[in-house]
Amino acid sequence: MNHHATNPTRRARRWPRFVGLLSLAIVLGCQNAAIENNRRQVEQNQALIQQSQRQIAALQAQQQSIPPPAPSKNSKCDKDVEATATHRGGDALASGDMTKALGYYQDALTACPSSSKADVNLAHLYETLDNRESAIRYYRAAASTTDSDGSHAKDAQAALARLGAH
Repeated sequence: MNHHATNPTRRARRWPRFVGLLSLAIVLGCQNAAIENNRRQVEQNQALIQQSQRQIAALQAQQQSIPPPAPSKNSKCDKDVEATATHRGGDALASGDMTKALGYYQDALTACPSSSKADVNLAHLYETLDNRESAIRYYRAAASTTDSDGSHAKDAQAALARLGAH
């Protein structure tokens, strides 16, 4: 008869070691799952970054091939169309769709060619896209407009000063 195999004291000493090894295996398994989840999240974020970079590149190519229209200040204004287009442009910008935002902001300016708000929105978007020349052009147009409260013109003047393009 094997004395060591049936010794309860010896079994009692093995039990904490077994529990410790089991606990370590569980912890390592959880850490591996967390690492795998982080890796998947990083891949998803990288895909979103690449998608944004493609959108920005497409917009920049579009901007280079078709210069922005010169703002015309002699047309009538449709405030409802301007408000709708501005709202949709803001939503598109918030969702990261620069192409749609640009289209909506251009629609707002077409609806109200003398709107400094539309000029400022386009200027901000062009500045976001690193198109300094177009941003300055629209900031200048907004700065020269006299709105009822003048706040957009003041914002445009401040932006021009910040960009060093008085």
